[in-house]
Amino acid sequence: MSKLARVTLPSALRYRGGWPYVSWLLHRISGIGIVFFVGMHVVAAFFLYAVQGVAGDIANALTTFYESTPMQVFILFAVLYHAMHGLRLVILDMFPRLWEYNREAMWVQWALFLPMFLLPAALMIMEVTI
Repeated sequence: MSKLARVTLPSALRYRGGWPYVSWLLHRISGIGIVFFVGMHVVAAFFLYAVQGVAGDIANALTTFYESTPMQVFILFAVLYHAMHGLRLVILDMFPRLWEYNREAMWVQWALFLPMFLLPAALMIMEVTI
């Protein structure tokens, strides 16, 4: 018979996985965000072509929401991060000897991701049109 673990709630919520855990968590959050965005887009398109009235109001509300600047910046983050993290994992899976350099590959991923995200995000926030 096993003994009960005497773990307090704050210590159970503190996970010491470090950057690999944060990377894993951001990959999952960005994937869920992409699914949420695409699903919302499909629902808005469905209601857009439905009979006008309440359906048209729902379509307009959803379209206004996902065309807002915060949502656009989030989807930019989600797509870029998810793609770059997935690419890093594919490269490491294709060349298993590189797994010993996983932390270095993660820093390279961040070094490439940050300028690719921050510059367009700043332009979107400042509402610069090209």
